[in-house]
Amino acid sequence: MAYIEKFYTAEQYFADRFDRVGRRLELKAETAEEFSAWKKELRKALWEVAGMNTMISCEPNPQRLESKEMEGYRRDKYLIETEPGICMPFYVLIPGDYREGEKRPAIVAPHGHESHGKSAVVGETFGNPSLAATIEQHNYAYGVQLVKEGFLVFCPDARGFWERREKYYQADSSLLSQSCEYLNDMAMTLGQSVTGMWIWDLMRLVDYIQTREDVDVERIGCAGLSGGGLQSLWLSALDDRIKCSVISGYFYGYKQSILLNMCCSCNYVRGLYELADMGDIGALILPRPVLIETGTLDDLNGPDGLANVYPQVEKLRKAAAITDAKENVYHDVFVGPHRWNGVQAVPWLKKHLLG
Repeated sequence: MAYIEKFYTAEQYFADRFDRVGRRLELKAETAEEFSAWKKELRKALWEVAGMNTMISCEPNPQRLESKEMEGYRRDKYLIETEPGICMPFYVLIPGDYREGEKRPAIVAPHGHESHGKSAVVGETFGNPSLAATIEQHNYAYGVQLVKEGFLVFCPDARGFWERREKYYQADSSLLSQSCEYLNDMAMTLGQSVTGMWIWDLMRLVDYIQTREDVDVERIGCAGLSGGGLQSLWLSALDDRIKCSVISGYFYGYKQSILLNMCCSCNYVRGLYELADMGDIGALILPRPVLIETGTLDDLNGPDGLANVYPQVEKLRKAAAITDAKENVYHDVFVGPHRWNGVQAVPWLKKHLLG
């Protein structure tokens, strides 16, 4: 093997470009009127760079595929169409004390990357040791935690995961495999992105949720870990129907944590860093309540750790101050690694959606 004395890489070039091109639509507003105008402009730009302007609406055509009694709740499985020919399976968790005619608050609970899709959020291991270990390690069954608090919980498969894996990944015996990277490679060449597809699908799920007689449509929240935090962030930022949010394990400066870190390509959206940093996207949620969960030992925080997180959270606080909603931002910094904490998050959701 030939000896290489020096590698000539482009990493520093992109680090410098990140600083040079700037986030041209970062939060600079000082008044409520400026904030409202900024919010409209950034939302439109994010919609376009994610490729959501290229996606096609259709009737959801919901089908209930199965219903199973669990310990303290019922788990129904549904299928809806989010674009022509694009189907999304999801679980609906229904509290055991639900009574006919009630309208309950609902939570959209998207999954993260190492998760086997919706299975982890509902604590379904299929007897697989790897999946059981990741559910335990990441405290992943937050869907079950939330249904036992009285919420209706909607747990979908994102495109590329479990029942939505593409053909080259369907035969993989690993329950933790996914095809989101392959999807993003295809999407980028056609003006789309996996992030855009995920958020589009969640918006169509919210459309369906609003048709259900058991849901209080004025009390719909969203909560997710890791890649589920990504989905919760973007969905809440772009859809005002989400009234309260929890973003866990996915809130930090893009440069350290995504651009210069080895992440799956599903995290990357064409031209995003020229527009905004993560805190700017989060600021779009305000004045609605948002809680951020950050583990002190989470490697995804970046080399600077919490110092790469706090400036992004401060953007939320600035937006909250502008909109007279200072009480609607909470940062739960807990001692621990990359995982769902829930200690403050679950009471937060109960306070704002059940209370």
